[in-house]
Amino acid sequence: MKKIQNTDSEKSNFHLRNPHRFRYDFDQLIIDSPKLKQFVLVNEHDNQSIDFSNPEAVKALNNAILISEYDIQNWDIPKGYLCPPIPGRADYIHYIADLLASSNNEIIPKGEMVIGLDVGIGANCIYPIIGNAAYDWSFVGCDIDENALQNCKKIIANNPKLIDAISLQLQTEPRFIFKNIILPEDKFAFTICNPPFHNSVEDANKAALRKVNNLLQTKTDKAILNFGGQQHELWCAGGEFGFITQMIYESVKYPLQVFWFTTLVSKKDNLKSIYRLLNKVGAVEIKTIDMAQGQKISRMVAWTFLSEDQQKNWKFSE
Repeated sequence: MKKIQNTDSEKSNFHLRNPHRFRYDFDQLIIDSPKLKQFVLVNEHDNQSIDFSNPEAVKALNNAILISEYDIQNWDIPKGYLCPPIPGRADYIHYIADLLASSNNEIIPKGEMVIGLDVGIGANCIYPIIGNAAYDWSFVGCDIDENALQNCKKIIANNPKLIDAISLQLQTEPRFIFKNIILPEDKFAFTICNPPFHNSVEDANKAALRKVNNLLQTKTDKAILNFGGQQHELWCAGGEFGFITQMIYESVKYPLQVFWFTTLVSKKDNLKSIYRLLNKVGAVEIKTIDMAQGQKISRMVAWTFLSEDQQKNWKFSE
C-alpha cells in the first residue's frame, strides 16, 4: 500500500496532517483500484483528474482513495446516498485531534478508549474509518436511516479491523439527536456531525444545479447530485441552523458525558446566533476552528459544559 503524495503539488489550505494535501497520484490509485481508470481524464491544465459532476466517477475515486490510503476493501454505498469528499472529512478529524490535544497537554490522545459519536454516519462510514486509521479511535455511529446502517455493517464486516472499533445505533425518534443514543453509561471524547445544509428539497436541488453548472462550465437545467445524498442527508426543517439548534438544546442534558460537542457550520451567517444560543444554555467554553478545502470555506464549532477542573481531570484512557 503506497501513500498518495506528490510533494510538488501541496495544497496549503489543508491540515498539515491531512494526507490529501497533495495532488492525487492517479497512476497509483489506478493500480490499487483498476476500475477507476475508466473515469480518469486529462484536464485543460494537462493534469489527470476525473469529471466531478459524474457521481459514478466520484464514487470510484473515493473507493480508490480508501484502498490506497486507509486499506479499506470492498467499500461501496447504495445508489443515491451521500458520497462525501474524503479530503474535507479528513480535515475535520485532524482538527478534532488538535482540539483534544488542547485539553491534554498538547498531546493527541490515541487508542480505542478515545470514543467519538458520529451523528448521522450515513451509508459511507467515512468519519469512523478515517478516525480509526489516523488515531486508532473507536466510534459509535448513529443514523435515522436503517438502510444506511445496514450498508455500514457491510463495510465493517468486509474490514475486520473495524469490527471492534465501530458500533452502530439506529435513532428511532428522528426528531431527536442524542436522545436514545447517549446512554447513561456512555462517555464520549467528542461528537462529530455534518448537519443537513438546506431548508427544503427545492433549495437542495437549486444548489445542486449551481454546482453542476460551475463544474461543467455550462448551463443545464438538470440537477445532478454528484456527491449523492438522501433527503435527510441534504435538508431538514430549519436547515443547518435548525438542526444545530436542536443539537445544542439536547447537548445540555449530557454535560458530563461528552467532553467536546462539535459540528460543521457551513453558513457563516449562522455563527452569531449559534454563539448566542450556546451562551444562553451555559456552555463553559466555545471554540471555532476555520477550515478551507479548495474553494469551500467551512468551520467547526465546538463547545463543552465541563469546568476547567473537570477538563483537567478528564481521562481519555483508563
